[in-house]
Amino acid sequence: MKSKWFLLMLFIILSFSLTVSSAFAKEAVMPARITAYDGKSFAGFQDPEYLSYDQALREYLVKRIDQRFGIALDSKKYLGFDLLEIEALFKCKKSNEPFNIFLKMFPKRW
Repeated sequence: MKSKWFLLMLFIILSFSLTVSSAFAKEAVMPARITAYDGKSFAGFQDPEYLSYDQALREYLVKRIDQRFGIALDSKKYLGFDLLEIEALFKCKKSNEPFNIFLKMFPKRW
């Protein structure tokens, strides 16, 4: 009987803490242009909806990378998912490493 109450209290505490932590997240709100594509499937890379999604994602990520790291990237030169990887690598880089090392790993799109 005690274990039921313990598990119930544990569940309530965990659910409350997840709710509170998500409310105080720095960037909890994604732009409406990106969230409009939530749950959609695309026919391929040439699908017009995918292209507009990728463009919105690239613009958002270029802005966010510039705000966080002070690196101005061109949204036309990188794909959206490449920019996600670049941002993740920038978060993990050592303070004495230059940003150019990571940018060389990604092919630029012309």
